[in-house]
Amino acid sequence: MAGGITIALDAMGGDLGCEAVVKGAGIARIRQPDVHYEFHGDEAQLKPLLETDDALAAVSTIHHTDVAVSMDDKPSQALRAGRRVSSMWLAIDSVREGRAQAAVSCGNTGALTVMSRMILKTMPGIERPAIAAIWPTMRGESIVLDVGANVVAEQKNLVNFAIMGEAMARTALGQLKPSVGLLNIGAEEMKGNEEIKGAAQFLREADLNFDFHGFVEGDDISKGTVDVVVTDGFTGNVALKTAEGTARLIADYLSNAMRRSLASRIGYLLARGAFNVLRQRMDPSKVNGGVFLGLNGVVVKSHGSATAEGIAAALDLAIDMARNDIIKKIAADLERVHGARTETAAAEASAIPQTAETGTE
Repeated sequence: MAGGITIALDAMGGDLGCEAVVKGAGIARIRQPDVHYEFHGDEAQLKPLLETDDALAAVSTIHHTDVAVSMDDKPSQALRAGRRVSSMWLAIDSVREGRAQAAVSCGNTGALTVMSRMILKTMPGIERPAIAAIWPTMRGESIVLDVGANVVAEQKNLVNFAIMGEAMARTALGQLKPSVGLLNIGAEEMKGNEEIKGAAQFLREADLNFDFHGFVEGDDISKGTVDVVVTDGFTGNVALKTAEGTARLIADYLSNAMRRSLASRIGYLLARGAFNVLRQRMDPSKVNGGVFLGLNGVVVKSHGSATAEGIAAALDLAIDMARNDIIKKIAADLERVHGARTETAAAEASAIPQTAETGTE
């Protein structure tokens, strides 16, 4: 849509089908009515759902395909089996073609990672994109990345994750100069493997637009010690799933405790407002959505089991990333940091005495 934001949705991804995707878009439209939506999926399913929401239908278009990537498909299978006509592929390709400013999918994470990288390509200087998530903390919210795109990460990957994460913190959290920490097994400088120690050294010495805090530990994530927590995708994904499971466990404990006796039920009624606030804060769907950073376009991964409210949260995130031009911010930061590093290396090389062609100085 000319002059506005268009979001492409993979309407066939996710566990709850097209209905949750359409309802989620309906919720997001109320909050941000100036956005247009492209639904990629089965028109026979989508059209009746849109007809129940005239306001959403007025700002939506349907791009028909009945090919969907299954949650059980391996990335290689997803690419081989009608890859260019699946709802996931078409949604991402809409971003590449410039029709949409962001794509959102609840589908298979592995397939989405591979397709996004194949279609949009990585930004100059980026070898591996990362998935960044907004994490609720005691201080508000933080950015954590990677939460699933890369099982392992080398020094240069961690450095790039830090640069991309601080750009997202400025965009999504409004932080003027975010603080960044590397997740480690301890805060002491001698702890950790060589990759994380090397990344820390580079970040301390680089000319950065953020405050490098150093190492942080697992409990620092929920404390909100830093605005951006950087780690590899294996560790980040385990931490994310653990936090979500713990939130559900505490909610279940509270629910059972409130029903245990008449006194507890009366207590619940008296403190219902406070418990509702707590429930909202602990609901994983409220911060649903991981952004693929490092690509030449915005792709947001929603939980496969996300409800309409969760999908709306992922859409809100995609809209914010597109509206605030996260790609340009990351590109500028990468150029400043890595460009300065290249210039320094060139200057150091030119200062080394050159040997003559004969091999003597």
